[in-house]
Order: sequence, then structure tokens, then C-alpha cells
Amino acid sequence: MKQLKKQGGFTLIEMLIVLLIISVLIAIAIPNVTKQTASVDEKGCKAFVQMVQGQVESYRMDLKKVPAITDLVSGGYLKTDETSCPNGTAIAIAADGTVSAVEAAAGQ
Repeated sequence: MKQLKKQGGFTLIEMLIVLLIISVLIAIAIPNVTKQTASVDEKGCKAFVQMVQGQVESYRMDLKKVPAITDLVSGGYLKTDETSCPNGTAIAIAADGTVSAVEAAAGQ
């Protein structure tokens, strides 16, 4: 009979050590990803406010008055789904034409 060759492989202890290392790396990475999500939402909202500010200025040049959000949508300056920041924060246009993000009041 042929003699069986010893086959090399990983032991259970080696596999557990690898799994432990991967788990530690994942535990370190997930909180960092969560923190970055908030930063991305904030920067996205700032960019959206600047874009709406540009549309307000365009509307003012065309029609010589400060628009409301509904005026921008009905005039084709904004799409109907672009009336709030990507993170859900509402935007407001002041009487002087400046655009800002407005936090929703508690309880609404």
C-alpha cells in the first residue's frame, strides 16, 4: 500500500488567531466609518445650500424679486425633490435672499 503523505494545513488555533485579528480590525474600522457619515451629510448640506443660493441669485436676476422655495420649484430652478438637504434638513430663504439650513423644531 502506498503510504499517505502528511497533508499540511492550518490548525484550529491558527484559524482562531486569524479570526481574532480580523475582528479587531473590523471593530476599529466601523466607528471611523460612522463618524465620517455625519461629516459627509454636513458637507453635502453646505454644498446644497450654496447651489440653492446660486439658483436664488439666478431667479433674482431674471425676475427682479426674492423667491420662496415654491417659486424656485414652479419656475424650474429646482426639482421638486430638491427642497431640503440630502440629510433631511430643511432650507429657508430669508427676505434678503440668503439661503440657510434650518434645523427642525423638536416635537415636529
